[in-house]
Amino acid sequence: MSDKQKNRSIPSGEGRFATTHWSVVQAAGLPNSSRYKSSLETLCKTYWYPLYAYLRRHGYNADQAGDHTQAFFAQLMEKQSIRLADPKRGKFRSFLLTSLKNFIADEYDRSQAQKRGGGKNIFSLDFESAEGQYSLEPKDEMSPEKLFDRSWAITTLKNTLDRLHGEYKSDRKKKLFEHLKTYLTTDKQTATYNDIAEKLKMTEGAVKVAVHRLRKRYRDLLKEEITQTVSSESEVDEEINELFKALSG
Repeated sequence: MSDKQKNRSIPSGEGRFATTHWSVVQAAGLPNSSRYKSSLETLCKTYWYPLYAYLRRHGYNADQAGDHTQAFFAQLMEKQSIRLADPKRGKFRSFLLTSLKNFIADEYDRSQAQKRGGGKNIFSLDFESAEGQYSLEPKDEMSPEKLFDRSWAITTLKNTLDRLHGEYKSDRKKKLFEHLKTYLTTDKQTATYNDIAEKLKMTEGAVKVAVHRLRKRYRDLLKEEITQTVSSESEVDEEINELFKALSG
């Protein structure tokens, strides 16, 4: 059977993300992979603040949380621990949070954390801005685990929005994006389609089409973000549902 025939044998929708399921996690566990560093950076970008917020809510002060977060990622690289992540045992974010709990339970004192984390600043982590972000977190009785999930959800949506923004590079597209991005999160807007059409010198119909395309692309990119750390197509929708559940809870 030819490659073309094989591709035709895959039902519509199935296999669409076959090459990206768990792909970032796999590459981050293979030092010889050409995508090793970029995959680690992707995971770090998504998860370092949720882990930091978890530690802050768990009672660590800003310095301690920063030290432990940096040291934790240093250890992941030193021991190549990500290769131990197994989709059969659960979600990657669950693996990561459990790994952090085990890391803390190993009773590394603060000087060890500073030595290991401070001596190997693998990635640039902006803990000053993280503390500012943490100060805005709900002051309710939300558990460290729930705050971790909420922070992961917000970070994932931000990463998706950043990617979408990056696709609107020309001056005209940037202007279009700035006017339409509010439609990604709610249907109730202060500005009507007609108001935006007048500002952009477009027809109201064209604005509606642009909003539809923007929302669709946003959904596609969000699905791609989620797909990188789950092992099957069925888990993508489940993870997206949990993402929005974490935001509403």
